[in-house]
Amino acid sequence: MADTKKRIIESAIKIFNEDLSAPLQKVADNAEVTRRTLHRYFKDRNELVEVCKQAIESSCKKAMIAAIQSSDEPIIQLERMLYAGIDCGAKYSVFYKLHQSKDHKHTHQNKNCVDYDYIYNQFQGIIIELQKKGRVSPAMSPEWIQVLHSGIIESTVHARETTTKSFKEIKELAWTSYIKAIAT
Repeated sequence: MADTKKRIIESAIKIFNEDLSAPLQKVADNAEVTRRTLHRYFKDRNELVEVCKQAIESSCKKAMIAAIQSSDEPIIQLERMLYAGIDCGAKYSVFYKLHQSKDHKHTHQNKNCVDYDYIYNQFQGIIIELQKKGRVSPAMSPEWIQVLHSGIIESTVHARETTTKSFKEIKELAWTSYIKAIAT
């Protein structure tokens, strides 16, 4: 039973990454379950979306915070944040989209929002520090670099499905592309 529920959640995350308004039938089809089975675990779309949000928030936040805290060297932190996002896969993309969506009610009373702000502020601090050290172009704002960061992660996640390269090679290509794009 737990495997079926997990498969539904993972499928929903993948489908919602492609289209946040996708029908539940598409989620069920991707999870290889009937719509009836999906509703045994989740009473409606809102409940499934909420469970997905919790799974996403938990895994992505942990990965990003661990990447930030893994080193005092900003360039290493940035590289590890990119890899953490890639490792999270579609979860990272949805995590980013959820916090950027116009429907999101960002509040300091919500722990997920507080953690997102912590990660974003740390990211900006890393970029500013790298700009001061002459490693990252000062012509690019931290906000622009964040959008690029998210785009590189999303592209890398999609590349895993279409290339014969190993996951390690794909991650290395992502880092090389990213750092060359923002370097001075």
